[in-house]
Formats: sequence, C-alpha cells, structure tokens
Amino acid sequence: MEAAKVYTQDGTVDLQGRPVLASKTGRWRACSFLLGYEAFERMAFYGIASNLVNYLTTRLHEDTISSVRNVNNWSGAVWITPIAGAYIADSYIGRFWTFTASSLIYVLGMILLTMAVTVKSLRPTCENGVCNKASSLQISFFYISLYTIAIGAGGTKPNISTFGADQFDSYSIEEKKQKVSFFNWWMFSSFLGALFATLGLVYIQENLGWGLGYGIPTVGLLVSLIVFYVGTPFYRHKVVKSDNLAKDLIQVPITAFKNRNVHCPDDHLELYELDSHHYKSNGKHQVHHTPTFRFLDKAAIKTRSRELPCTVTKVEVAKRVLGLTFIWLVTLIPSTLWAQVNTLFVKQGTTLDRKIGSNFQIPAASLGSFVTLSMLLSVPMYDQYFVPFMRKKTGNPRGITLLQRLGIGFAIQIVAIAVASAVEVKRMRVIREFHITSPKQVVPMNIFWLLPQYSLLGIGDVFNAIGLLEFFYDQSPEEMQSLGTTFFTSGIGLGNFLNSFLVTMIDKITSKGEGKSWIGDNLNDSRLDYYYGFLMVISIMNMGFFLWAASKYVYKSDETKEVSGGCVQMGAKSIDTSPLSI
Repeated sequence: MEAAKVYTQDGTVDLQGRPVLASKTGRWRACSFLLGYEAFERMAFYGIASNLVNYLTTRLHEDTISSVRNVNNWSGAVWITPIAGAYIADSYIGRFWTFTASSLIYVLGMILLTMAVTVKSLRPTCENGVCNKASSLQISFFYISLYTIAIGAGGTKPNISTFGADQFDSYSIEEKKQKVSFFNWWMFSSFLGALFATLGLVYIQENLGWGLGYGIPTVGLLVSLIVFYVGTPFYRHKVVKSDNLAKDLIQVPITAFKNRNVHCPDDHLELYELDSHHYKSNGKHQVHHTPTFRFLDKAAIKTRSRELPCTVTKVEVAKRVLGLTFIWLVTLIPSTLWAQVNTLFVKQGTTLDRKIGSNFQIPAASLGSFVTLSMLLSVPMYDQYFVPFMRKKTGNPRGITLLQRLGIGFAIQIVAIAVASAVEVKRMRVIREFHITSPKQVVPMNIFWLLPQYSLLGIGDVFNAIGLLEFFYDQSPEEMQSLGTTFFTSGIGLGNFLNSFLVTMIDKITSKGEGKSWIGDNLNDSRLDYYYGFLMVISIMNMGFFLWAASKYVYKSDETKEVSGGCVQMGAKSIDTSPLSI
C-alpha cells in the first residue's frame, strides 16, 4: 500500500526504466518544460503556413490554383507524416526518443528554409517589389526545406502532446482531474505561438524580410529544445509494450475472414482469451468483450486449426480502432473548411482595402490572428465557466461528452463558411458597382468584413480541434495512444489534400470550354462564393453522417460492461450508452 502511494500507479518509469516517485515527477511541473516547445513550434508552423501562399505567388510566380494546391499539399504532409512517427514511438523506441530525433530534423528544415529565403544564390532576386523567375535549383531547395520540416513534424507532432498527457497518472483521482484540463491549456500555449506568428512574423516577413521572419522561430525552437531537455529528470515515460501494432491490427480481420463460415458462439466466454494473470505479469491491459462489430469476433473463435486464434483483447483493440475510424472519416470535411484559412481566405483578403490610417497596411495573412484570438478568449471561458456549468447539469466531468463537443464545433464551422460565402457575395456586388476588372485593383471594401468568418472558425476550434485531440487520445487503446493521436493529425492532413483535390477539380470543371473558373488567378473576376457555398452543402451532409456515427459509438469507458450474447449487431439500441446519443 505504501509503495502504491509513493510511486505512480500507471507503470510509468524514468529514462533508465526505473519506477518513478509520484511526488517528484510529472504533473504540471513537468509539463511546464514542454509548453515552450509547443508555442515555438506552432509559431514556426503558422509563420510558414499562414503566408506561404503569398510567397509562392509573389516570389516564385505560381498561379492561384498551383499556390493553393502546394500550400495544401505541404500542410497535408505536415499533418499526415505523424502516422509514421507515432508508429515508431508506440512500437519501438517510445515517445521521448522519437521526439528527440524528429525535433532535430525539424530544426534542420527551419535552418534550410531560412537559408532558402536569405542566401542570394538560393532565392530569386527582386527589385522594387517585383521578383525575377526562380531557377529550378532555387525552387527545389525551397521545397526540400519545406518537406524536411514535414518529416520532422512527423515525429514531434504526435508525441509531444501525448508525452505531456503521460505526465498525469490516470489511476490517481487528483491527477486524472488535472488531465481533463491539460488539453485545453496545451492548445492555449499552441494558440499563443500561432498568434505571434500571424500578428508578428507575417508583418516581419512582408516588411523587414523573409529571412528574419523565418529566423526568429528557428532560434526560438532551438532555445525551447534546450528548456525541454532541462526538464528530463521530471518526466515520466510510458513503457513500450507492443511489438508490432500493425501486424496485430491486420491479423484480426484476416483471421475473421478465414472463419467467415464458422458459427460464432452465443456465449462470448467461449472465445479465445489468455488468463488475466498473463496481462498483469506483462504489464499490458486486458480488454473485455463488447457487442460491437460482431464479424470481428470470429477472429477469436477456437478452431481445430494449428494456428492460434486471436485473443479477445486483440479483437477488441481492432474493434476500437475501427470505431475511431468511423469518427475520423467525418472529420475530413471540417478539416477541409479549416484549410481555407491559410489559402483562399488570405487571397480574398489581398483584394480588399487593408489600410489603417494613411501609412499602415495590414498583411492579409495577419487576419488569421483573429482565429487565434478567438481561441485564446474562448478556452479560459470554456474551461472555467462552460464546463463547471454543464457539469452541474449533466454530471459529466467534462461537462458534455467528447462527441457532443465535436458536434457543436462542426456546427459552428458550417455557420462560418456560410458567413464567408455571404461576405464574398457582398464583395462581388462591390466589384460590379465600381466596375473593377483588374486583379491588382483594390476592392473598396474593408478587410475587416472577413473578421466574422475567422472568429467563428476560432470559436469552433475550441470545441472541434481541442475536442478531437482529446477524443482520439482518450479513446485509443492504451498501448497505442501516440498512434491514436494521429487520427487527429492525419484527419487535418487529408483535409488539406482533399481541399487541394477539390480546388483543382472545381477549376477544371468550371473553366471547361469558355466557362469562367470559380477560382481563377483574377479573384475579382471569379466566383469564390459558389465554392464556399459548395463547401457549406457538403458540410451539412457530413454533419448528418457525423450524427449517425456518433449515435452508434460506444465510449471506451463502457468497454468493461458485459453483454450477454457475443454476436450482437453493431447499431443495436443497447449500445447507445452516452447522453443525447452522442
């Protein structure tokens, strides 16, 4: 009993693999060393992403469609490479060492990118704001730098947030309460970095030089890494327990398919499972049978084959991943909406009146700061007021369920894109009224007309982005929580790729023959309002799919409930266990 009070109860260890004292390690003290890195990494990422479309069009002379596509493809790569980083961390070397190696690659990419916009031989020459065409070498070096950053992000992004969450012992009532707030305040530090990027770095890039604009976050990253390693004695580390996660996940459906003609026993206790002592002695978690996805239960049927069947625990892990996949699929369209912030919203802003006073002109990309400001204002309100208020109403420690939080965020995003479409209709009306035809003519309409769509997306992200990160971490199987977090990052990545595909296809379809492209090089003669309207329609349809998927989802906390009859169909009313169906 005394040891249980002194040491952490979740099996975490120090860097040498020794049990750690609960009072000397982890919690917010350890997390304080991580928050600085997250803020500077977000500063670096948004310092690039928020203004990249302008660099590509003004310095590298790319057209609107190509620049939007290239920004989306790079952003998509940054968000989808974490699948590899999370797999390496969960299966082989752990979160700390994966992060360590990847952070060095990330910093290398930032150094190369700073060189690409600073060294004369590596950047196109410019006179009076007009740049010469970049050489093949300059373009190649620039994109190699960008994708080096994407590779580095693959190992840092899925592991730093989960490593932070590991600092709280889920078996401690006090620390479990602290963990509920962790993701809110983790994202808060992320928003601070993004705010400085969209307000400060974007202005520096356009007025003081791109080299300084990229150099500042590079130095910041180096300093934050030093701070991170200073905190090493205080960190808790999860032991790597899975040998080959991919093999386990693939084995279940293959074995179930082989046994497709075998009758599933009525009693799930007849399915193959190891003794609970086996899991305890190996430090692994046993997962009890659930009635969802009945076809996968056939992988655990005892047959006369020499090949051992899958255990119930393996089957249940596969079921959980499949359940998360359904939720993940309906996050792709919301991620596509978010992709507009660093692409078409910015290009839209460049056409409007950006002057404040007689001398100062707002960089179009700086309006993205209002997404961050909305988040920064909303997170404390959500954590300090909304959650306690709803907790009294529902009895849920989080105030509302994770899926309810996502649903509210998705709904706010739909309103945001509807507002964006309405503002674009207004912009087109002003263009017609003043007979504007040239792409370089400024539309006499203040850029702050775009403020509502940015702000709404920020408020929506308090529910959506933070909710998704917490949902996929919380609901993932214990041994693959880094990999589980990549459901969050890969959804954003594929959302960017999807937006790249959509803008390309919409451009090709609408410009056929003598048609006018909805997203042409001259935005003063395009129909962005149609494209935004299209996004709104598919978002409403996606919301319907989300409500259906959420109503069928069984939360991880309900796994241990025993249900008689091992082969109940997914979708039975008995599994709608969460309040308000989601």
